Amino acid sequence: MGLPVVHFEIVGADPARLRAFYGELFGWDFDLGDASTPAVSRPGEYGFVHGGANPVPGDGASGINGGVAGGAGFEPRVLFYIGVPDVEAALQEAERLGGTRRMGPEPEHPAPGTLVVGHFADPEGNVVGLAGTG
Repeated sequence: MGLPVVHFEIVGADPARLRAFYGELFGWDFDLGDASTPAVSRPGEYGFVHGGANPVPGDGASGINGGVAGGAGFEPRVLFYIGVPDVEAALQEAERLGGTRRMGPEPEHPAPGTLVVGHFADPEGNVVGLAGTG
């Protein structure tokens, strides 16, 4: 298998409403906090979803972690993140293959072990996230 999907985000202008919707629809519980970067969500509005707490019924498997976030001024979107060893290198490779860098890596100068994220648009304009460590 190639690199795995490690995180998802659902972003919109009213994150509380989105959390209520997805919480009711899928039984998700949220831990509110801050996103790894303010480019993703207004402070205190990132609702973390823990995949291990949301197993797929009947097969014992667990899902991936995610978040429901945003706030005023954030464009609605659904985004998934691929785990990569080097966010900058993956962004450069996406660009080489015809994609467009949209964000990152952030933070720009991470401490060792810090979460680093980036976004790129594929050749059709779909935005994909990358996640790694500094």
